[in-house]
Amino acid sequence: MTLSALTVRGPFRGPTGYDHHVREFVRELHRQGVRVHLIDLPEWGPVRLPRHLRDPWFETLGQPVDADVVLHFCMPHQVILFPNRANVNYTMFEATRIPPTWVMAGRQHDLVVLPTESSRRAWIASGVPQNRVRLCPLGIDADLYGTPAEPWPLQRDSGESIAEYRVRFLNVSALGPRKNLRGLLRAWLLATSAQDNAILILKIGRYAPGWLEEFRHEIQVLQVTLGKRLEQAAPVHFVTDLLSDAEMPRLYAASSHYISTSFGEGWDQPMIEAAASGLRLIAPNHSAYPAYLDASVAQLLASREVPAVFPGGGVIGDLFEDVRWWEPDEAAAIAAIRAAIAGHDADKASARERILRDFTWERATCRLLELLDDVAVRRRRPERWPGRLWSKR
Repeated sequence: MTLSALTVRGPFRGPTGYDHHVREFVRELHRQGVRVHLIDLPEWGPVRLPRHLRDPWFETLGQPVDADVVLHFCMPHQVILFPNRANVNYTMFEATRIPPTWVMAGRQHDLVVLPTESSRRAWIASGVPQNRVRLCPLGIDADLYGTPAEPWPLQRDSGESIAEYRVRFLNVSALGPRKNLRGLLRAWLLATSAQDNAILILKIGRYAPGWLEEFRHEIQVLQVTLGKRLEQAAPVHFVTDLLSDAEMPRLYAASSHYISTSFGEGWDQPMIEAAASGLRLIAPNHSAYPAYLDASVAQLLASREVPAVFPGGGVIGDLFEDVRWWEPDEAAAIAAIRAAIAGHDADKASARERILRDFTWERATCRLLELLDDVAVRRRRPERWPGRLWSKR
């Protein structure tokens, strides 16, 4: 059996990672001949791409199709079950275990699809049966990232071109505790001086109320704590513009290195895109990163498990209650920054060829369709399906 129609429910009008991979999967599903009914998830977040950055084609997919399977892209507790159809959820998590509410919600799902082994371990450690979990990596647009891009003409407030700096570090993150931008800025302040021919470009997304103000406060506290002002370190340039999917390669082309000090990733899409763009990579050696990076192509930072701390709580913070994530070693981050500035990181091969070959949306969608086909077949032939094992748990 080959799936010919699919209902997809997930965010696609915004700038978040979930919005992005919903768009990319739907594009590739269409290329592979699958008719898609696309249903938005407006509760995902308040930020929407402006209309000039949206692809209007997605708005034409609002008509129902004769689909046996509904593919959700959301957190487990956000799934709304469609009766008389198989319900599959593609999701992920960034800690060692998932919340109990997710385990309870998942008891109603026919299958959970996750991008990396790190998330699979978290689901199983939390009590989810292994036969209800499958892996399917995400990907990149090989045509878009396989073509040289014109660098984005970034300029500092003084009018100075960022291209003048020999070493240009980039990080793309939504504001929030998990991304550990405070840790990255702390390492930057400790590692660099105003005399270094380097710059840190932080492209930040502001998707939750109050997080920008909290981030500004953290920067002030950090400078006081270290007794060192940002002006005494190599410069930091903040980018808050919203960019379309097609514009992102230009941002990577304006950079020489990509760095992350995140506490945990279900899948770091900007890191993958940076790798496909040929940047030199500095990444924590935890969670999703080993699925696509190793020491031959990236400077991997030693990390240790620590209790997850999510100041302010809230809906997202509650998900991280009583779980653990991973803290990258600060000394290792400082050493990696210094080595890159000194030009001592030339021993690493580029991950570009590997990513463009192994992690494409075409390959990811083929894998996803295999899993969805299997669910559809089992739904139509229940005598070969071992019952809802959840009901016994």
